Amino acid sequence: MRIRDDTPPTPRGINIALLFALAAHRLSTWYEHGQWLSDAQGASLAADWLARSKSALPLAERRRLAALSDQFARQMAGTLSREAGLYAAHEMMEALDPNYHSELARSLLAECERLLDDTESP
Repeated sequence: MRIRDDTPPTPRGINIALLFALAAHRLSTWYEHGQWLSDAQGASLAADWLARSKSALPLAERRRLAALSDQFARQMAGTLSREAGLYAAHEMMEALDPNYHSELARSLLAECERLLDDTESP
Protein backbone atom coordinates (compact mmCIF):
# COMPACT_ATOMS: atom_id res chain seq x y z
CA MET A 1 0.00 0.00 0.00
CA ARG A 2 1.06 3.51 -0.51
CA ILE A 3 2.88 5.57 2.05
CA ARG A 4 2.09 9.18 1.20
CA ASP A 5 5.04 11.30 0.23
CA ASP A 6 3.65 14.49 1.81
CA THR A 7 3.37 13.11 5.35
CA PRO A 8 5.95 11.11 7.26
CA PRO A 9 4.86 7.50 7.77
CA THR A 10 4.22 6.36 11.30
CA PRO A 11 5.91 3.19 12.56
CA ARG A 12 2.46 1.59 12.88
CA GLY A 13 1.54 2.61 9.34
CA ILE A 14 4.77 1.14 8.02
CA ASN A 15 4.10 -2.15 9.81
CA ILE A 16 0.55 -2.39 8.46
CA ALA A 17 1.62 -1.53 4.92
CA LEU A 18 4.50 -4.00 5.05
CA LEU A 19 2.26 -6.77 6.37
CA PHE A 20 -0.17 -6.11 3.52
CA ALA A 21 2.58 -5.98 0.87
CA LEU A 22 4.19 -9.20 2.07
CA ALA A 23 0.84 -11.01 2.14
CA ALA A 24 0.11 -9.77 -1.38
CA HIS A 25 3.42 -11.11 -2.66
CA ARG A 26 2.98 -14.40 -0.84
CA LEU A 27 -0.49 -14.95 -2.28
CA SER A 28 0.61 -13.93 -5.74
CA THR A 29 3.54 -16.35 -5.65
CA TRP A 30 1.29 -19.12 -4.35
CA TYR A 31 -1.25 -18.71 -7.12
CA GLU A 32 1.33 -18.16 -9.87
CA HIS A 33 3.85 -20.87 -8.91
CA GLY A 34 2.12 -23.13 -6.39
CA GLN A 35 4.81 -22.46 -3.77
CA TRP A 36 4.93 -20.43 -0.61
CA LEU A 37 7.80 -18.03 -0.04
CA SER A 38 10.32 -19.26 2.53
CA ASP A 39 10.99 -17.30 5.72
CA ALA A 40 14.27 -16.07 4.22
CA GLN A 41 12.50 -14.93 1.03
CA GLY A 42 9.89 -13.12 3.13
CA ALA A 43 12.54 -11.35 5.20
CA SER A 44 14.44 -10.38 2.04
CA LEU A 45 11.26 -9.09 0.42
CA ALA A 46 10.55 -7.06 3.58
CA ALA A 47 14.02 -5.49 3.46
CA ASP A 48 13.59 -4.63 -0.24
CA TRP A 49 10.15 -3.11 0.32
CA LEU A 50 11.40 -1.04 3.26
CA ALA A 51 14.38 0.22 1.26
CA ARG A 52 12.10 1.35 -1.60
CA SER A 53 9.87 3.21 0.87
CA LYS A 54 12.95 4.71 2.58
CA SER A 55 12.03 3.05 5.86
CA ALA A 56 13.78 0.64 8.18
CA LEU A 57 12.80 -1.90 10.81
CA PRO A 58 14.91 -4.09 13.07
CA LEU A 59 15.44 -7.65 11.82
CA ALA A 60 13.29 -9.13 14.58
CA GLU A 61 10.34 -6.93 13.57
CA ARG A 62 10.81 -7.76 9.88
CA ARG A 63 10.78 -11.46 10.75
CA ARG A 64 7.67 -11.06 12.90
CA LEU A 65 5.82 -9.24 10.12
CA ALA A 66 6.99 -11.80 7.56
CA ALA A 67 5.61 -14.61 9.76
CA LEU A 68 2.30 -12.75 10.21
CA SER A 69 2.05 -12.20 6.46
CA ASP A 70 2.59 -15.92 5.88
CA GLN A 71 -0.14 -16.75 8.38
CA PHE A 72 -2.54 -14.25 6.79
CA ALA A 73 -1.83 -15.36 3.21
CA ARG A 74 -2.21 -19.06 4.04
CA GLN A 75 -5.44 -18.37 5.90
CA MET A 76 -6.80 -16.52 2.88
CA ALA A 77 -5.72 -19.26 0.47
CA GLY A 78 -7.30 -21.87 2.74
CA THR A 79 -10.67 -20.16 2.93
CA LEU A 80 -11.09 -18.81 -0.62
CA SER A 81 -11.85 -20.68 -3.80
CA ARG A 82 -9.01 -20.64 -6.33
CA GLU A 83 -10.84 -18.03 -8.41
CA ALA A 84 -11.52 -15.80 -5.41
CA GLY A 85 -7.93 -16.20 -4.21
CA LEU A 86 -6.56 -15.24 -7.61
CA TYR A 87 -8.79 -12.17 -7.61
CA ALA A 88 -7.74 -11.21 -4.07
CA ALA A 89 -4.05 -11.64 -4.88
CA HIS A 90 -4.46 -9.55 -8.03
CA GLU A 91 -6.29 -6.77 -6.20
CA MET A 92 -3.68 -6.72 -3.43
CA MET A 93 -0.79 -6.54 -5.89
CA GLU A 94 -2.51 -3.79 -7.87
CA ALA A 95 -3.21 -1.87 -4.65
CA LEU A 96 0.54 -1.59 -4.06
CA ASP A 97 0.36 1.09 -6.76
CA PRO A 98 -0.69 4.36 -5.05
CA ASN A 99 -2.95 5.24 -8.00
CA TYR A 100 -5.03 2.06 -7.75
CA HIS A 101 -8.12 2.05 -5.55
CA SER A 102 -9.85 -1.12 -4.42
CA GLU A 103 -12.51 -1.70 -1.81
CA LEU A 104 -11.34 -5.29 -1.41
CA ALA A 105 -7.76 -4.13 -0.82
CA ARG A 106 -8.97 -1.55 1.72
CA SER A 107 -10.86 -4.24 3.63
CA LEU A 108 -7.82 -6.54 3.55
CA LEU A 109 -5.63 -3.69 4.75
CA ALA A 110 -8.04 -3.24 7.68
CA GLU A 111 -7.70 -6.97 8.36
CA CYS A 112 -3.91 -6.57 8.41
CA GLU A 113 -4.34 -3.78 10.94
CA ARG A 114 -6.57 -5.99 13.11
CA LEU A 115 -4.10 -8.87 12.89
CA LEU A 116 -1.28 -6.57 13.92
CA ASP A 117 -3.34 -5.21 16.83
CA ASP A 118 -4.21 -8.74 17.97
CA THR A 119 -0.56 -9.80 18.04
CA GLU A 120 0.62 -6.65 19.85
CA SER A 121 -1.91 -6.91 22.68
CA PRO A 122 -0.48 -8.18 25.98
